[in-house]
Amino acid sequence: MANWLETILLFPVIEMSDIFPSFLFAAADGAGEGLKWWIDFLLHLDDKLKELVKEYGVWTHLILFAVIFCETGLVVLPFLPGDSLLFAAGAFAAAGALRMEWLIPLLIVAAILGDTVNYWLGHWIGARAFSGAIPFLQQRHLEQTRAYFQKYGGKTIIIARFVPLIRTFAPFVAGVGAMNYRQFFIYNIVGGIVWVLIFLLLGYWFGNIPFVKKNFELVMVAIVVLSVAPPVWEWWCHRARQKKVAVQD
Repeated sequence: MANWLETILLFPVIEMSDIFPSFLFAAADGAGEGLKWWIDFLLHLDDKLKELVKEYGVWTHLILFAVIFCETGLVVLPFLPGDSLLFAAGAFAAAGALRMEWLIPLLIVAAILGDTVNYWLGHWIGARAFSGAIPFLQQRHLEQTRAYFQKYGGKTIIIARFVPLIRTFAPFVAGVGAMNYRQFFIYNIVGGIVWVLIFLLLGYWFGNIPFVKKNFELVMVAIVVLSVAPPVWEWWCHRARQKKVAVQD
């Protein structure tokens, strides 16, 4: 791969597809319905959040905690909203519907705890999956994963915070690759704090600007597109280079 950023953006997803093909195929069975729900939720995020606040009041803060925890902590739920939900929560806090002094600590803890759980799930599954009992899980995959996280682990954990899907897969694969936990934990804390603060504060400062309020759905879509664009671009370039090499050979 051409550079460390490309490696970080591509490796977790590529390695997941190499290491756990049956897992990914099983997850894909329900991906259509999950994606449909996610798109509908994203396009009506402000309305959904209004309904939550109206029905549950202050308990909405704990509901948001649970969503952020699951999005970062459960590898089977990568389609839950992350960046967009944080932005919307910040906007609602600015409008007085939610309390920023509660959101910041709660969602930072949720993000850090989610990645921690995801890491240990990967660590537990990896140790058993590569015991030799499953033929298609080859030892070389595990060795490649370990080598990768020794070199790029810290950067991956922080940058992955800002990339949907990769955000969910990265800590899991870090656990599979047995990344040094102390190193993982430090970057997990830094990444979680920075990610939550950036999107909450962006929503708090800009979410109630008239143009943003009027076009809230478009803003949510723009956040997702800007977050997904880098790995999609790197994946396309990676595939193009592979095809070029294949033609030359």
